[in-house]
Amino acid sequence: MAEGKENKPLHVLAEEAIKKMIRLPEYQNGKLLPNEIELARNLNISRNTLRQAINKMVFEGLLCRRKGYGTWVAKKTITGGVKNWLSFSQEMQRLGITIKNYELHVSLEYPDEKVRRFFGLDEEGKAGTLCLKLERVRGHAEYPFVVFISYFNPRFPISSDDNFTMPLYELLETKYNIVVHTSVEEISARLAGKRISTKLRISENDPILIRRRYVYDIKGVPVEYNVGYYRADSFTYSIEFING
Repeated sequence: MAEGKENKPLHVLAEEAIKKMIRLPEYQNGKLLPNEIELARNLNISRNTLRQAINKMVFEGLLCRRKGYGTWVAKKTITGGVKNWLSFSQEMQRLGITIKNYELHVSLEYPDEKVRRFFGLDEEGKAGTLCLKLERVRGHAEYPFVVFISYFNPRFPISSDDNFTMPLYELLETKYNIVVHTSVEEISARLAGKRISTKLRISENDPILIRRRYVYDIKGVPVEYNVGYYRADSFTYSIEFING
């Protein structure tokens, strides 16, 4: 492989060739790429140049690599972020992913201290207030990849009879004129444990990502306390920092 008319570096030309190759169905379906020696020979480049191209593609999330096993195309993952926060349904719609509800449960429960504090229910006379709790297990057609647990501020008249199969924030706005405006989020990780692993069809010792979302309306009033438990192999969280 020689440098092209545009005088692109060899590792860039190698990257372009590999990107073209991995669009083939066999690689999209999990076939390992040729080993380093064979691939370098096929592309007529040095192994160092090949490593440079592959390292960049691994960093970009296009390829996965495991020592002693090989290199393969990374699965498409669900990506969330803080640049422009969206509801889960909006995120999935933007990615072209059709969502399936595996479980949906609505109940009235006494929230724990963290939820009470967020809604301002620790004041005298309010500590025993019931909150509407919504628990959903969601995913695509193949398997569930997230468990959501939401509590709603009891000052809003949200009912257990509401249609929670529709996009949540659309329901809040159209029926109750509640316009969500701000989301403060916390990201952490842990092992799945028995309860979550059962719902997500993974091992108890598999890693999961946890996203806590504190949602406020346009007046700054807390609306929803939400915790999402995501399969780590199906979710990526991105953060964009902008100077200035």
